[in-house]
Amino acid sequence: MITRRHIRLKVMQSLYSYFSNKKNSSKELEKQLLESINETTKLHLSLLSFLIGLAQYFEVFITDSKKRYFPSESKLDADRSFLENRIVAQIFSDKILMKNINLNSEEYLNNIDTDFYIDIFSKLFKSDLYIDYVNNPEKSFNDDKRFIISVLDKHIINNQKIQHLLYERSMYWRDDLPFISSFLVSQINSLKKERKKILSFKSGFKNKEDKVFALELYRKTIKLTDNFESIIIEKAKNWELDRIAIMDQILLKMSFTEIFEMQELPIKVSMNEYIEISKYYSTKKSSIFINGILDSVVRDFNKKGKIKKSGKGLV
Repeated sequence: MITRRHIRLKVMQSLYSYFSNKKNSSKELEKQLLESINETTKLHLSLLSFLIGLAQYFEVFITDSKKRYFPSESKLDADRSFLENRIVAQIFSDKILMKNINLNSEEYLNNIDTDFYIDIFSKLFKSDLYIDYVNNPEKSFNDDKRFIISVLDKHIINNQKIQHLLYERSMYWRDDLPFISSFLVSQINSLKKERKKILSFKSGFKNKEDKVFALELYRKTIKLTDNFESIIIEKAKNWELDRIAIMDQILLKMSFTEIFEMQELPIKVSMNEYIEISKYYSTKKSSIFINGILDSVVRDFNKKGKIKKSGKGLV
């Protein structure tokens, strides 16, 4: 499910824990790495659970409205628009998905104060987004998708109370939320009317190859760290190793693992990934430093014939 960029970030975090304190067991950190990746499935289900909780509150609102105000059929039809949204209906009709949502997110569906959903409901109910949607007499399937994606973006994913609940549950989810949110939106965008089972998956990894990539990147970066440190010292002229930010060292070592040990990965892809990651997770000048080191290493080792690539890695 998660992207290669996300996998690199997960491995980076595990390696940072290892290199910051080598008393940490590499095997234990590897176990935590795999757990954190598989935890992303729970975050995905949690985001869906808030959407389900909101739909359930709409149902409560309609029932109460019938008892109190005797609304017209046209008013009830408007209120039912959220429940009759075809994306919401598909989620409710997928028994396996609903079972997983309930098992994973019971506290978000049953144990949250009702005021929590009243607040979200009230803001959505009064919004132009909702008013425009319910007043559209000929809603297409794409209209339904766009509406639910907007609800997720404006009222769930970026809701500070929801973020607080998610971050309390897992320390990994602060970094995971942008990736899993994007994945969920792309899933909804790709939905077709005729599909019955939607939005579900069994693992945080898309496939076996991604799991192999994660483990190889983690293990070989640790195994070859002495060799990689020698390369860094040679290329970082006038810099002692302990003066180079530990995160820069880790990103360089990870990029070396991909460049020297993973023949199917193109050099440019690996270089660009770590230069980009350094802009967000290291110092202001790290991207320039890392770019310079990688350029020099790739140029010199290519001349010596020490970089072997094959298949897609030749691109």
